[in-house]
Order: sequence, then structure tokens, then C-alpha cells
Amino acid sequence: MNSQVHAPFVLGNSLAQPMARPLPSIPLRAMLRSLSGLRAGVAIPLALLGLMLLCALVPSLIAPYGPMDMDGNALLQAPSGTHILGTDHLGRDVFSLVVHGARQSIMVAASAVVVGLSLGGLIGLITGYVGGWVDGLFMRVLEVWLAIPDILLVIALATALRPSLTNMILTIGIVSVPRYARVMRAQVMAIKHRPFVEASRAIGASDFSILRGHILPHSLSPMLVLATLGIANAAQMGAALSFIGLGVVDDIPDWGFLLSQAQSYLTVAWWFGAFPGLAITTLAIGVNVLGNSLRQKLDPRAKTR
Repeated sequence: MNSQVHAPFVLGNSLAQPMARPLPSIPLRAMLRSLSGLRAGVAIPLALLGLMLLCALVPSLIAPYGPMDMDGNALLQAPSGTHILGTDHLGRDVFSLVVHGARQSIMVAASAVVVGLSLGGLIGLITGYVGGWVDGLFMRVLEVWLAIPDILLVIALATALRPSLTNMILTIGIVSVPRYARVMRAQVMAIKHRPFVEASRAIGASDFSILRGHILPHSLSPMLVLATLGIANAAQMGAALSFIGLGVVDDIPDWGFLLSQAQSYLTVAWWFGAFPGLAITTLAIGVNVLGNSLRQKLDPRAKTR
């Protein structure tokens, strides 16, 4: 009597093993479909962010004057047709200064997020997957790290290091590591025991291939949202360091250094400090609105709420 086989088998060496089910595909395409369906209310923040990015990439095409062009006959001149945002104490056009300052401000914020995301994501990925005493040790260290206010830690690191653009980026990025590590760890711990991961492990997949092919792609959505929101925080920290003199001071000042220069002239030239501050505020609001919209599209729990 012939027996029926209810599951396909593959002969390997001397044992017959059942074939594993097809594993879920990487959710990158689904993520892109979600991003393409963002609400129209995000159009304005996206437009503002795009304009700032354009200023950072090609400031000479937008600014009517150079960052070092001075007009001795127009010191602290109010906004007018010649200088639409007024001039500073050296006769420089404030609009041109804001446009040229966007490059360093945005570069510091974006690079610091990349540093924090890379280091924190790697720590959270490894500790969440390995678990045990390694996870416990790293989490206790990160909890102590989080107990220190970010601004105090940033000032301490920036004071210890020589002022430069690289040190400024590393300082802000290192301070943000614990937040990315905790989010990544939580995602890994929620995914590593799912059936498709267990199936990969059962057929002999290595830990590296499981992390790269299954756990990491399924953990990208919350990390993307956190990184978007982190740009605003990094930009504010960079401006704060420049404001207190711990940032990079060169021929093209960033928005924080412009605020530092303007604080002595607030009573006689409000426009000198108002527009660099407005640029920082616009960047922070724009990325926060974009981050919240991404969270609503990529987080099913947010959709339910």
C-alpha cells in the first residue's frame, strides 16, 4: 500500500528534510508605497525643506551677495528693496548670510544623524540579537548615558575636543547614540523569534545572513522616523554650540554663529537675529512634521489611533 506524502521533501546527504516555506520579502517596496501616499499637508514642509536643501547645495545661485561682501554705507540697515532682510553690523546682506549658512547647518545636522544612526543601530542590532549579559551590560551603560542631559554632554565633549567641523559632527552624533540603540534593540527583540526568522535558522542560515536579510530590513521603518526627527534636534544642538563659541567659526558663519553675533544688536536691529532664528525654527518644524507623517504611514498602531 502506497503512502501519500503530504509535504515535499529534499534529500540531503543521508537524511530527508522538509523544504522551508518561502520567507517574507524585504518590506522596502511596501515602505516606498507608504511614503508615496503622504498627505498633502506635508507639501509645505517638504517644499521648505527642499528650498533649504537647495540653499545648502547651490547658495551662490540664490544669494544676491557673497557672504563676505560688505557695504560700509549700509550698516544695520532695515529690510529694503536692496537688502530684503536687512544688513548686519558689518554691512553684509542678512539674506545672503542665511542662505550661505544653510550649508554648514544642514550638513552638521544630517551628518550627525548618520553617525548616531550607524553607531546606535549597530549596538542595538547586536545586543538585541545576542541578548544575555551582553544586552544587560550595554543597556545599563546606555541608561546611565541617557540620564545626562544632552546639552551638557555636548558642551563637555565639544570643550574637550578641538573646535572643528568633524569634531562637531562626532560630538552631536555620539550624544544621540543611546536613542537609536534602544529603538533598534526593541525592534530586534520583537522580530528575532518570528516564524520566518526561526525557519531561516532551522535551514542553517548564519546569524549574519539572518541579521542582514530579515531582521535589519524589518527594523528600518521606526529608525527612519527617528532619524528624521533627529535632524531637528541635531540642528538645534549645532546652533547652540556655535552660539556659545564651541562651533566652527570661518568665513561663512552658520545660523547659530549669526545668532551669537546678533545678540548685541537686538534692540537696534531686530532683523539681524530674527531671520537666522526663523531659519532654525523652520528647519525644526519641517522635519518634525515630516517625521510625524512618516510615523503615521509606517506605523500600523499610529494608523489605528
